[in-house]
Amino acid sequence: MVRFLLNPWGKAFILAFVVTVAAGITAFTYVYNYYAHITDEKLRAGPFSNTSLLYSAPRPIEVGEAETLGDVADYLRSCGYSESSNNRMGWFHLRADAIEVNPGPDAFDSEGAVIKIQGGRITHIISERDQSERTEYQLEPQLITNLFDRRREKRRMVQFNDIPKVMVNALLAAEDKHFFSHAGFDPVGIVRAAYKDVTEHRFEGASTISMQLAGCLYLSDVERGWRRKFSQTMITLHLERELTKEQIFEYYANAVPLGQAGSFSIQGFGQGSEVYLGKDLSKVTIADAALLAGLVQAPSRRNPFRHPERAKARRNVVLQAMLEDGFITQAQFEEAKNSPLAVAHEEAESSDAPYFVDLVNDTLQSRFEDRDFQTQSYRVYTTLDPELQRDAVEAVRIGIQETDTAWKRRDKKYGTEEFPAAQVALVCLDAETGEVKALVGGRNYGQSQLDRAVAHRPPGSSFKPFVYAAAFNTGLGENGGTVITPATVVPNQPTTFWYDDKPYEPANFKNEYSDPVPAWYALTHSLNIPAVKFAEMAGYENVVKMARAAGMNEDIKPTPAVALGTYEVTPIEIADAYTVFADGGDLIKSSFIKTIRDQQGRSIFQFQPERTHAIDPRVAYLVENTLEEVLRSGTGAAVRARGFTLPAAGKTGTERDGWFAGFTSKLICVVWVGFDDYRDLKMEGAHSALPIWLEFMKRAHQHREYQKVHSFDAPDGIVTVEIDAETGELATPQCPKVRNQVFIAGTQPVEPCHLHGGGRTQVASWDTPSPAPAAATPTPGAAPANPSSAPAASTPQPKVARSIPVTPAPAADSPDSSDQPKKKRGFFGRIHDIFKDNKDTKDNKNN
Repeated sequence: MVRFLLNPWGKAFILAFVVTVAAGITAFTYVYNYYAHITDEKLRAGPFSNTSLLYSAPRPIEVGEAETLGDVADYLRSCGYSESSNNRMGWFHLRADAIEVNPGPDAFDSEGAVIKIQGGRITHIISERDQSERTEYQLEPQLITNLFDRRREKRRMVQFNDIPKVMVNALLAAEDKHFFSHAGFDPVGIVRAAYKDVTEHRFEGASTISMQLAGCLYLSDVERGWRRKFSQTMITLHLERELTKEQIFEYYANAVPLGQAGSFSIQGFGQGSEVYLGKDLSKVTIADAALLAGLVQAPSRRNPFRHPERAKARRNVVLQAMLEDGFITQAQFEEAKNSPLAVAHEEAESSDAPYFVDLVNDTLQSRFEDRDFQTQSYRVYTTLDPELQRDAVEAVRIGIQETDTAWKRRDKKYGTEEFPAAQVALVCLDAETGEVKALVGGRNYGQSQLDRAVAHRPPGSSFKPFVYAAAFNTGLGENGGTVITPATVVPNQPTTFWYDDKPYEPANFKNEYSDPVPAWYALTHSLNIPAVKFAEMAGYENVVKMARAAGMNEDIKPTPAVALGTYEVTPIEIADAYTVFADGGDLIKSSFIKTIRDQQGRSIFQFQPERTHAIDPRVAYLVENTLEEVLRSGTGAAVRARGFTLPAAGKTGTERDGWFAGFTSKLICVVWVGFDDYRDLKMEGAHSALPIWLEFMKRAHQHREYQKVHSFDAPDGIVTVEIDAETGELATPQCPKVRNQVFIAGTQPVEPCHLHGGGRTQVASWDTPSPAPAAATPTPGAAPANPSSAPAASTPQPKVARSIPVTPAPAADSPDSSDQPKKKRGFFGRIHDIFKDNKDTKDNKNN
């Protein structure tokens, strides 16, 4: 050997060997430093801090509220707090009679508090800032998602000390039992995997937890192959050098992907425990820990919601490994193995609010174009109330069943790919601030990301309140002309409306007509002919102005069809517009975002409600008061019949789709139900949208902050008068139906009811005119008589707008019709009626 090394060939070999080793060391050093730099850069920034975080609104609590120490602690854990004082989000300490809340540097508010609870109620709230007593305190907002991570990842951070021992042991048994003793690579595991691959012809991975962390945290976008393995090895070496075993385990526990829930990717055991088990990670049992650890290798195929048998089988394999490795006893193994699969209901989208998340994303991208939310660590605090969001999802699930049941009777294909089920949208606003508290844009975000809450559809009769607002606005006397009040009577018979020399022939629902009706009754029962007539009297242009003042879009046109809500709006637009009735004439624009903070915690945006005076408060009150009657005796009476008794107002709507828009002094809620392909729902809003609205509002007002609902107070300038319900004139003792009706002061009726003992002799001159008939038929182009207001100077209608009553069949309750038998229709006559009814179907909908 010596002689070989001393000859020229030997020397050449030595030189080549040295050069090769040197080159290898140099190349290895270069490559290692390259990946070390990438790894160090990410570690300095924090492995999970490069995306903006989206939070819900803070949760308020107050003295006297029913609460327990355990519930407060569980809520704080769900917000990222722990009992460790070095937690950046915050920490808490449980005492026998109180819980100390200590926000960290990443918390929403730095003010801590001691919350004392006795007998199941909060008795004292003491601020740690100045030791003063408070009546209310805001708990930390909940994390909704890493909003702007392109992979839509959702995780709930946990620290190593907060991970229960049973979870650590389950993961070691399932993935890497020598983790705390090897240097990043497990030679025993590699040999074992190779042996099984050769002898049993089945592949078994040999990646350690360190290697898996390098892969999922730093190489998620790198395709599998030798390049990924090489990079993974380099990063693993550096991770083992720079981090402790506990830090590596903590990073891995927060980074490991655990499948999909709704529209989001679940990352880490903290989030996985919340989604799959419905509990905090600190409370997992042996069986729970084995289930979570078993998801690591194939989370989609073993999703416990979709594949419970596979998940249970893998759980038991992990339990067997825990037994063999000495982590559990035989008795514990038997108990856990025989326990049922205790998973939570799949309600990820209840609190995730994916449609809401998308709208926040769109809002930020359009309003803050100079900010990079995808690579910078902004904290976006929204208006979302997680409890109301869960209520909204559950209300949609329960309420839509009435629509589904009705359609399944009609068509067996309903709910299939050939005939997709009806869709739904729900928007809930805080009535005082306009903040969006809950939003549902469809039945299932995973199946369809189309957000129906911002889709344009005709609102039908849910638009009619703005027609009557324009009509009642005439009572202000600003423009002269006919004064329209809630007691103004108009015909309720088939009428042809001419506009711009074009006829418009609407019809009432089911072609039902009657004697002339007052405005309050027409709106309460959603009658079409009177609605168009009042729009004509007020002026179609004024109806459009009223809609624009309430924030609706520019595409609404001043034609007779506007009175029946045929021009398209979005559910959010309708919700915004109804703030004018809930807030005394003020328009409050909806908002999704409360606060935005940058990486240093500085506020870059603070929301201020946009309140604009839209209509006179007296006009708003007249409409609101009539909308209360809708729920008592009109098309929305099912609200009261089904047990919702709080002061509320609302309006149904039907125009191919079903609508219901309603509100209390606390919340405004709008529900839409319809088909994406625009086919006719063939269900009134009272039977499709109202059940969802009712279910939501019942649930929503059980929460403490929405319980104190009050009635709507009349503003100055409103008077209440007893009127005859039929004529709209002052009630007399002989009037069979009397109602208290509100009016703008000065427009209330002054003449007693002429039908029930109101006639009297007046001697003003020898040429006393005869009293006008109760139901005078207006001549074309003229407004009908207004028995409820003082005489006013008549203003001629524009030449392009006029209405001509169609002579109807005698009313069902008239003497002429009741005494004579109806003439039977022949076969061809009935066929003619069918085709005529089909022609008028679109205009027949009124509720």
